[in-house]
Amino acid sequence: MNNRNFYAVLMAGGVGSRFWPISTTDYPKQFHDMLGTGDTLIQKTFARLNRFVPAENILILTNERYKDLCLEQLPEINASQVVLEPVMRNTAPCILYAALKIQKMNENAVMVVAPCDHWIEDEVAFEKDILRSFQQASKEGAICTLGIRPTFPNTGFGYIEYIQDELESGFYPVQRFREKPDYDKAKSFLEQGNFLWNAGIFIWSVKTILEAFSQFQPGLYELFIQGLERYNTVDEEAFITDNYHKAEDISIDYAILERAKAIYVIPATFDWNDLGTWGSLYDKLDKDVHNNAVVNGRILAEEATGNMVRLSKNKIAVIDGLKDYIIVDKENVLMIYPKAKEQDIKKILTKVKASFGKKYI
Repeated sequence: MNNRNFYAVLMAGGVGSRFWPISTTDYPKQFHDMLGTGDTLIQKTFARLNRFVPAENILILTNERYKDLCLEQLPEINASQVVLEPVMRNTAPCILYAALKIQKMNENAVMVVAPCDHWIEDEVAFEKDILRSFQQASKEGAICTLGIRPTFPNTGFGYIEYIQDELESGFYPVQRFREKPDYDKAKSFLEQGNFLWNAGIFIWSVKTILEAFSQFQPGLYELFIQGLERYNTVDEEAFITDNYHKAEDISIDYAILERAKAIYVIPATFDWNDLGTWGSLYDKLDKDVHNNAVVNGRILAEEATGNMVRLSKNKIAVIDGLKDYIIVDKENVLMIYPKAKEQDIKKILTKVKASFGKKYI
């Protein structure tokens, strides 16, 4: 396959509120070096995709307010590759918008849609899985996704239920997508053995995904097809400004994936971590002798174990008597919060805003 036909759409519009106070509305997690590696999450994701997709074929889907951040952190791209949403409308509208832009560039394109907040260490295995998926997606009407073999009954992910009839290509037909389950249901999924975590990585030809939108979301398709002549021209921005807010707020899962028939999944061969919470970051990081994970700075721990600590560079923290806490120091905000309640961080922002003002969130 000719890699000039390979395209990537990098999803970079989320706020990442569960990573507050590092991640804020003005400067969300994808633009931070969350693991202290020297690269931000968006830079790591771009480099991973650029191994096999030409830099000029990578589009960044994000909110208008993050345009400058994208261009600052990704000098390999130009402004035309940053696809901007004037208002947030979930994943289906922006994916359709990007697919139409790509179709105008190359009607033979195959594309991967990938979130920018995943941590994947084995990039060689990632490349191999995506290239296999590109090959499968080039077949008539095939939609592909990568699933992650579950290691425990996680209630924070959606699941992919597949039919255990492996194709010659190594893919399995998808039976259906499942919403985030409760613990008992997640446990039963693992026991059944034909369930994978939904990583939100999708691969399809531009022809296939546009036909799917035309069939299953005709209203949305008609809205965006009106601007076809303007895409990739100086008139594109005006059309999007005038029309994007009319799009239905709907995810790609509901819009297409739960309706399409020819969907296939391959179990990923690489290690994967969804960096969605401080706890998931803690799981990924190396620990000290007291089982504390530290990003930036240094700590002196006395009877302090299992903590997730992120400090300003060169800062020293003395921690005594804390177990399983999230401790984050950022300029004018210090958060000390139990790891067990990390899902409540998103909710607590409402109280922070009410008490101290929106500039802190």
